[in-house]
Amino acid sequence: MAKLLGVDVGTTSLKMTLFDEKGTTLQCAIREYTLEVHGEIVEFDGEEYYRLFLSAYEEISANHTIDALSIDTQCETLLVADKEGNLLRKAIVWLDNRAVEEAGAIEAQFGRKMVYEVTGQAEVTATWPASKLLWLRQNEPEVFAKTEKVFLLADYLYFRICGEFVTEPTLQSSSLYMDIRQKTWWTDMLSWIGLDAQKLPEIRKSGSYIGKFRGTDVYMGVMDQVAGAIGAGVIHKGIVSEMTGTTMVVFAPTDTMPPFETSSYMPCHVNYDGKYSLLMWTPTAGIALKWFRQNFAEEVSFQELDKMAEKIAPGCDGLTFLPYLCGSIMPRYAPAARGAFMGLTMEHTRAHAARSIMESVAFMLYENLAQLGVPCQEVRSMGGGAASPLWCQMKADVIRIPLVTLSASETACLGSAILAGVGMGVYKTVQEACTAVVKTGKQYLPGDADYQTALQRFALYSERVLSDR
Repeated sequence: MAKLLGVDVGTTSLKMTLFDEKGTTLQCAIREYTLEVHGEIVEFDGEEYYRLFLSAYEEISANHTIDALSIDTQCETLLVADKEGNLLRKAIVWLDNRAVEEAGAIEAQFGRKMVYEVTGQAEVTATWPASKLLWLRQNEPEVFAKTEKVFLLADYLYFRICGEFVTEPTLQSSSLYMDIRQKTWWTDMLSWIGLDAQKLPEIRKSGSYIGKFRGTDVYMGVMDQVAGAIGAGVIHKGIVSEMTGTTMVVFAPTDTMPPFETSSYMPCHVNYDGKYSLLMWTPTAGIALKWFRQNFAEEVSFQELDKMAEKIAPGCDGLTFLPYLCGSIMPRYAPAARGAFMGLTMEHTRAHAARSIMESVAFMLYENLAQLGVPCQEVRSMGGGAASPLWCQMKADVIRIPLVTLSASETACLGSAILAGVGMGVYKTVQEACTAVVKTGKQYLPGDADYQTALQRFALYSERVLSDR
């Protein structure tokens, strides 16, 4: 029986999970790390990503033969290297926001409409690799002049383990220099930045064979959110996934690219099959509850916080939390917005505050699903938020759609393992693999809880805050 390794490199941790071809977890290795943050600058030692990969791989391979692997990573983390692939500086992590002026210059030059119609990105931000490269050119010209290879994170790991300078479309969707319709580099953008396309990797199909690493077949992966969707079985229209972790991400597959709308900031990405996927995200979700616990309920576990919140009636007796601790991106773009508790009285307790935070995330899910504008008969829930029965039921009650959890906690690792399995012929298609290995957990049906008044109140307070920014 084949043993398939899924590798998920997230913002602050690398996870490797080995599965058999039935989807049973055989072993998991996790390596956590801390980013270097200095104001808007967020960096990490790029070489350390490879060392962490190697450490986790050796832990698992000491106990098992690994037949095939695939890697998924965060999208916009940028690494630059010389001709031999030696890194010239620290990785500029996707969260890095230093290139605000450069993003503005790109938008002024090309306009949001053209950028969207070529790249699928409905906004031009400092986090996109194009903005970061322009920043490098203008602020670190000696590094830019020496740059001969431009990697995103998965590209760099594949280069280190296989020696191949390759990438794939889902990862490059938000680079701002790939044409997502043609799956080719956008030469107009590259020329304006001042970058030769020869310095970018060869674009290959997701799931294609790359090479071998220590006897293990290596296959091209996808970006982390696409991998998570595959691992959750979100491969057909009508099924949408939501991931409540640090942020909240809502993912839906689609056959076509929606037309540009001035008022919308919803991005369209390439999906694993070459079609498209819609991706809504909020800067703050689970991190808001973590912030509250760390600062106001440190002695209480998340499970105990759940029990406290469960005793409070829906609507929190008029207390509303606005979860804009890091601004708002979708469905309303207001990055300068800030969070607040509204309607706070002396009768409200920590339990009220905790529940109001959870409700606010459910309300954001409602708003993002409405913005997606696609049919949705079922929402599959992932991330740390899926471990809370209270939160899951709350979301189902608010959105009035059945919500289902997954048996596998590491859905991104499972999605990457599925791609490796399809690549080596264990499964004929991703659809066949998902049928065989993706197992759902508990189903939460919409109940009798009435959130209509609380939802309207949230919308009213949010409109005031977001319109002021």
